[in-house]
Amino acid sequence: MTTPRTVTVINGDGIGPEVMAATLRVLQALEVPLQFESRDAGAECIAKFGTNLPDATVESVLRNGVALKGPTGTVVGGGMASANVGLRKRLDLYSALRPVKSVPGIKTRYEGVDLVVVRENTESLYAGLEHIIVPGVVESLKIITEKASTRIARFAFEHARKHGRKKVTAVHKANIMKLSDGLFLDCARKVGRDFPEIQYEEVIVDNMCMQLVKDPSRYDVLVMENLYGDILSDLCAGLVGGLGLVPGANIGERTAMFEAVHGTAPDIAGKGLANPTALMMSAVMMLDFLELGDAARRFEGALAKVHAEGKARTGDLGGTATTRDFTDAVIAAL
Repeated sequence: MTTPRTVTVINGDGIGPEVMAATLRVLQALEVPLQFESRDAGAECIAKFGTNLPDATVESVLRNGVALKGPTGTVVGGGMASANVGLRKRLDLYSALRPVKSVPGIKTRYEGVDLVVVRENTESLYAGLEHIIVPGVVESLKIITEKASTRIARFAFEHARKHGRKKVTAVHKANIMKLSDGLFLDCARKVGRDFPEIQYEEVIVDNMCMQLVKDPSRYDVLVMENLYGDILSDLCAGLVGGLGLVPGANIGERTAMFEAVHGTAPDIAGKGLANPTALMMSAVMMLDFLELGDAARRFEGALAKVHAEGKARTGDLGGTATTRDFTDAVIAAL
């Protein structure tokens, strides 16, 4: 890449601006050929724009094709629809990609975890199609289509093939939702026939939760509908230490958005205590997406070294390092 590529930067809410500033410092230290265009989204921009997702932000991502995003807040049980969901819908970011891997130096109940969660992003119960039938009775519609199910299954198998993965597991509840989840499985089976070198299996979602907690090493790439993916991706993050240690990406046919998937942590916002690891790891994914593999490996290696040494740990990992301390250590490790 010779001419600089422009990336839309969305700081988000709470600790978002702090972890974003830390991540951009490392990207600048790497001297990657990128320039950054700042845009707004999230609860804290409503007062300024009257919405949590300004049109200018969506237009910027569409124009640039790639975005790096901090966490955004959403009111629970009322208020505007989630800015995250809005971005996924308007940009047709149909695949949520969440690699979950054990971090050197971070001790958990499990060792050697190496999973990939692929979540369909555009439909199922997350379509948000709800209405009141009569007072006291609400109906939520679960929409499953052949197009979306086939598309996400193909994404999962292609990811597995590209990265040398051996198995794809479709997670479902077709024993109860025979039509909707049954259609999802039919689509996954058809796609799987095009990838004979990759093992394919199906596991019911509640059993999947138990099996992951018992032995996550049994699984490789997991593909599932939207709501199951939301729940299981967080469960898998817990296997390696939590949401602060895993990256995330939302990928469509025209655009891709890389983001920290943890919350906005308002209790520590502005105090310089946030752990920027998740957003930094998401930036590594972004560099790979932009075919800047050498920079991605340097960034990834520096993060691994800092975590393995354990000298610059933030409070969430039992240390006393500030966001700046951690970032300085990563830059030094480059």
